[in-house]
Amino acid sequence: MKVRYCLAFLLLGLPLLASADRVKDLASVAGVRDNQLVGYGLVVGLDGTGDQTSQTPFTIQSIRNMLKQLGITVPDTVNPQLKNVAAVMVHSTLPPFAKQGSTIDVTVSSMGNAKSLRGGSLIMTPLKGADGQIYAMAQGNLVVGGFGAQSKDGSSISVNIPSAGRIPNGATVEREVLTPFGDGDSLTLNLHTADFTTATRMAQAIDRLLGAGSATALDGSSVRVVAPQNPEQRTAFMSILENVEVAPGDAAAKVIVNSRTGTVVIGSGVKVTAAAVTHGSLTVTISNNPIVSQPGALSGGTTVVVPNQSIDVKQEKNRMFLFNPGVALDDIVKAVNKVGAAPGDLVAILEALKQAGALKAELIVI
Repeated sequence: MKVRYCLAFLLLGLPLLASADRVKDLASVAGVRDNQLVGYGLVVGLDGTGDQTSQTPFTIQSIRNMLKQLGITVPDTVNPQLKNVAAVMVHSTLPPFAKQGSTIDVTVSSMGNAKSLRGGSLIMTPLKGADGQIYAMAQGNLVVGGFGAQSKDGSSISVNIPSAGRIPNGATVEREVLTPFGDGDSLTLNLHTADFTTATRMAQAIDRLLGAGSATALDGSSVRVVAPQNPEQRTAFMSILENVEVAPGDAAAKVIVNSRTGTVVIGSGVKVTAAAVTHGSLTVTISNNPIVSQPGALSGGTTVVVPNQSIDVKQEKNRMFLFNPGVALDDIVKAVNKVGAAPGDLVAILEALKQAGALKAELIVI
């Protein structure tokens, strides 16, 4: 048996040229946001792949309650064993400015032991917000991307996830969510990534377009802009405002290491001061060469196999390499690739450089 440390890919954060981005790509209007909706319902019409009701009592209770609302009473002594029904959780996202009568997509996921939701239909399910109010009603036929099959001997195969599906435009909005977009005499833009330089430049760009004093950078993530109070004018004003181009500030120097996958991303602003690094790896080789012991003629002995194992350990002799003061990303990558560092070794090198004060970047291990 031969064990070797394998090399991993080093993903590089390539240097980005300074460019201007639109306000709509850098920030969003405060209060104009999505809202999550969730509901509990039943999927019917399955081909025997629904919940095993003996193991999911809440499915039976849901069926009884649904039939009772439809005017059908099931005796308490009767325990329906239905394999074509599944209890599901339904969730969706209500976008901002959604009006009554508009439709949204919903995702349906089994919460019992149903094998597949393929071919099923969701019965009318109310979708509630965090405040407990009903904001949409969902119903429709499921689109399931996965499927599964099982043979009589118990073997089975499954592709993707057959216990979850979607209903395009499967919910109708019944209640609108009010937004503060039309309130007050100003709008607040919240940056997607907080940065004092970007906030300052955004305020300056808006001032150049609308006049001095039109925008104020409140902090590193918010910019307040004076806006007209008339709803029609405010909408047209926002259309102009979101297309203003801003040169965002340079991202902070970071090195991100994913310890589970071995992925390493080095930002373009990463630099190191003078430092010397050496790296070596071990190769462990375990060989198994059994020896056959053959007894002499007429000796009455038996042929046996005698184990014969050998272990060899080799250590590569890699030369030390030197980082000159202020070297950039390309030099770091070339030096690390030259010594052939494995993911674990690469993390150790970066951590050592950080502890020595030579790595001028934030080291993040996730």
